[in-house]
Amino acid sequence: MHAKKFRDDYARTRAEIAKVIVGHEATVDGVLTCLFAGGHCLLEGVPGLGKTLLIRSLAQALDLKFSRVQFTPDLMPADVTGTTIVVETEHGRDFQFRKGPIFAQIVLADEINRATPKTQSSLLEAMQERSVTVGGVSHQLERPFFVMATQNPIEQEGTYPLPEAQLDRFFFKLVVGYSTRDELSAILDRTTTGAEATLSRVLDAAGIIAHQKLVRQVAIAPHVQDYAVRLVLATHPQGQFATPMTNQFLRFGASPRAAQTLVLAAKVKALLQERSAVSFEDIKAYALPALRHRILLNFEAEAEGRTSDEIIQNIVDTLVLDARA
Repeated sequence: MHAKKFRDDYARTRAEIAKVIVGHEATVDGVLTCLFAGGHCLLEGVPGLGKTLLIRSLAQALDLKFSRVQFTPDLMPADVTGTTIVVETEHGRDFQFRKGPIFAQIVLADEINRATPKTQSSLLEAMQERSVTVGGVSHQLERPFFVMATQNPIEQEGTYPLPEAQLDRFFFKLVVGYSTRDELSAILDRTTTGAEATLSRVLDAAGIIAHQKLVRQVAIAPHVQDYAVRLVLATHPQGQFATPMTNQFLRFGASPRAAQTLVLAAKVKALLQERSAVSFEDIKAYALPALRHRILLNFEAEAEGRTSDEIIQNIVDTLVLDARA
């Protein structure tokens, strides 16, 4: 019954988003997988592809507090987390904490790579610990807490690439591609005729938290979990499971968070496909979004125009599924 409720709520949320977003099914599924696995999501794509619209649509379909932060070079950490101010009271002056936009349940960090590293880092504690510390006082954030960030890969002037420590805190990095001919026609039909889609709220905080707990209860056999472990270890140059491409083109491999991501995302997929346990294919399905932002290419890879996705796909294609065989 719980599994059926999960599938129904997932389908209803997806259907509400589809009222506004044309195409991008893989991206929508990736974002929803992040939500139900309890992670955060980084969307990368050129301007105008609907990244912000997708996140807004998700927020409208969920009965959660939503806030948007437009990251710019002059944005300060206090603009994100909040600040302590002096207020006049009947007993004299007092200090009060005014909450920033991070105190929401869905936070859109738009063009996150436009802010300075100091401001970017103000998200770190919130994303990992689900709390914010200002003036030595820790403030808990309301659950569920879901950060979705966007970045533009083209314009690099005036941007600050996210450091590896922060990238690692994103569950998935999803690459948003261009629309097809039919999808672009549908977008024009929806946006140039005066028609407006009304989204219904289909899921609340308690429902999301219950689903997140359910996901963690999905079984995974030791040999399937070992495949996820070996997949991550295969990204470590000179390691036991490293492929020739790993040794040639990578400086650093993925962290333990990558293995956690693979397993949790695979559990979501198993639930959606009405299976009680994770399969090898579930793990393989999420190798790219889970690993692409957690590995570092070396100079040779960049000189030859190699991509992270290419190296990860090579690992998936060559790694033995069952080490017991």
